[in-house]
Amino acid sequence: MPEKIKISKAVRTAMALFCAAALLAAGFWVHGFLERERVLRQVIERLSADSRVAEVLVTKSEFDETTKKIRTTIKFLEYSPDGKPLEPRYFSFQGNLIQFQALVVRFEDALIKSGNRLKGKSAFIFLKAFVLDGKNSQVFEITRHDEIPQGYKIPGAASEFEHELWQEFWTYALNPDKRKDTGIKNAQIEAPGSLFLPGSIYTLRIEHDGGLRIDTRKVPDILKGEQL
Repeated sequence: MPEKIKISKAVRTAMALFCAAALLAAGFWVHGFLERERVLRQVIERLSADSRVAEVLVTKSEFDETTKKIRTTIKFLEYSPDGKPLEPRYFSFQGNLIQFQALVVRFEDALIKSGNRLKGKSAFIFLKAFVLDGKNSQVFEITRHDEIPQGYKIPGAASEFEHELWQEFWTYALNPDKRKDTGIKNAQIEAPGSLFLPGSIYTLRIEHDGGLRIDTRKVPDILKGEQL
């Protein structure tokens, strides 16, 4: 009888240890799943924000006697999904007809209309700023095709999962065969441009079910003489 009690305690102890181990493993799995879901949700939010905005301001414009062209320096300021300005970039061109190249990903109309949580809006990434001038064309890189774009990186999340997500994003976005069953209607390079002149603020916007556009407004008097 005493031996049976001893065995029973051993079994109960083993079962308790097993259950504890199982719960611990489940806890790690749940934590891992929730962390992956959190990263995925934030990546999607960054990709499909209501209005990923960049603004451009001409900070310097002068006639170059050597090239007989207007030399234009612009400030390119991209905003994060929550409206915070990212680190500005400055580009100088011989000329003032400037274009911005971006990868625009459109999802199927049904997903847009239904407000699909993951695919209900167009997504885009700025790639380059450039001026076309034959062999003298000038091109500045904004985002490489294999990196996490500025402003899309999740703060404090140096995770392998986030890196893998972006690798998959570039693969699906750039490879038509890969994106057949993903709900992606099309992915294409767009390059809206404008004549950039001092005294105006140029705003680049993305439409939920469309592409990029450039809106122009005069610099308010209070900002004249100041940098954006």
